[in-house]
Amino acid sequence: MDNEPVIESSGNVFADLGFTPEEATLLAMRAELMAHLRETITREGWTQTDAAAHLGIGQSRVSDLVRGKWDKFSLDMLVTLATRAGSKVALAVH
Repeated sequence: MDNEPVIESSGNVFADLGFTPEEATLLAMRAELMAHLRETITREGWTQTDAAAHLGIGQSRVSDLVRGKWDKFSLDMLVTLATRAGSKVALAVH
């Protein structure tokens, strides 16, 4: 068994993976919005067809969302979808 050192996370897995601070921030925001949307779909009991109707997108796009294909969604699009799902999206600057 290797005794690799344990390194404490910075709180942003993308920063820990070596992305620039700007990229890490955008990726974390996208990941958080996607997770929220997947949780909303599950909580509401929506099928992919239902979710497509609520979100105003095609079923194949819902499939991409549910499967975590983050590279297919811009931050703008995810904010739009979260708003369509009934969420209020706000930016907190620390």
